[in-house]
Amino acid sequence: MPMELLYVYISLAAVFGLFMAWGIGANDVANAMAPAVGSRAVTIKQAIIIAAIFEFAGAVLAGGGVTATIRQGIVDTTLLADTPDLLIFGMLSSLLAAGTWLLLASARGWPVSTTHSIIGAVVGFAAVGIGMDAVQWPKVGRIAMSWVVSPVLAGAISWLLFVSVQKLVLERSDPLQAARRWVPFYIFLVGFFITLITLFKGLSHIGLDINLAESYLYAVGVGIVIALIGHWAIKRIHFDPEANRDFHFATVERIFGVLMIVTACAMAFAHGSNDVANAVGPVAAVISVAQTGLVEQRSAVSPWVLVLGGIGIVLGLATYGHRVIATVGTRITNLTPSRGFAAGLGAAGTIVLASGTGLPISTTHTLVGAVLGVGLARGITAINLQVVGQIFMSWIVTVPAGALLSVGFFFALRTVLS
Repeated sequence: MPMELLYVYISLAAVFGLFMAWGIGANDVANAMAPAVGSRAVTIKQAIIIAAIFEFAGAVLAGGGVTATIRQGIVDTTLLADTPDLLIFGMLSSLLAAGTWLLLASARGWPVSTTHSIIGAVVGFAAVGIGMDAVQWPKVGRIAMSWVVSPVLAGAISWLLFVSVQKLVLERSDPLQAARRWVPFYIFLVGFFITLITLFKGLSHIGLDINLAESYLYAVGVGIVIALIGHWAIKRIHFDPEANRDFHFATVERIFGVLMIVTACAMAFAHGSNDVANAVGPVAAVISVAQTGLVEQRSAVSPWVLVLGGIGIVLGLATYGHRVIATVGTRITNLTPSRGFAAGLGAAGTIVLASGTGLPISTTHTLVGAVLGVGLARGITAINLQVVGQIFMSWIVTVPAGALLSVGFFFALRTVLS
């Protein structure tokens, strides 16, 4: 391949990858920060600072040494062995299409799946660039299942968690004393689930050889340490009679507020370590094919590509992230720290369950379903059904929107660059 063309391909991959990472930051980071903002445990500005630090750290430190050339295995890369240029055009068009859709969705405040966006884009380019038979349609069908599986499962778990908070803490004669007794246990669950998410979906990217039993052992250890720290912090929170005069559970919610901040930091790190692959995977594939002329099932990820992805996520969060965070955190239902905690922990538990059983889920759909479950614990009237309807429609449109945009960009890029 001529050096001039090589530089063009790599430059375009870097620019489009940065754009896609920007879209992840603008849209998908709501998964980590929306409950904390909606419950008023942190402000939007504080959430952006927290997420910028932990999302960037997760993306750069645990984003991965290698990544699948085409995630989820929806297209067989061996079909492109004789036409590597098609994969380059396809990955570039997929990045541009997914980034464009995330820009449009974020502008409207719609929380959509970045994974589904890039998958829809890849399906679009593969269908027109290789042929309809190249797409593994049963796998696409499994992905569509997540539109139902993710929110229903997360909603059920979050509903149960918040009901347990009501029964064990809020409805007790001395809710503050009950909170001091039970919140350390909830903190243990946060540490346990978030550690498992990081090990299952994050640190596995960097080649750490940790088996299932060791993962659970580490998760228990981290959970116990965090619970002990949380127990110490809770003992330092004293009853505030003036605040409780206006709101009976003010001091109790302060305890859950501390827990929300810990949960948000951990979820941001886990999210950055996992979902940055949606941006850097196609970039790594383009670089690999451009340099070697060979199409591989997996591609090495250069450190500068991970840094690029981390920077893009932070920029997207800082410039447009507040729109989707506001939708999930405040417009679906009214959240308090205890409700936001139940939603965050319910989403984390669902992700762990799915990772262990192979259930097809989306982290975005999971978080929205968790918030819905917490709202439903107070009755259907606590839910803004109009906002929920708009969100569901955006989910259904995401895959075909990504596919159609990708088709248009694919033909344009192939015409210009061939």
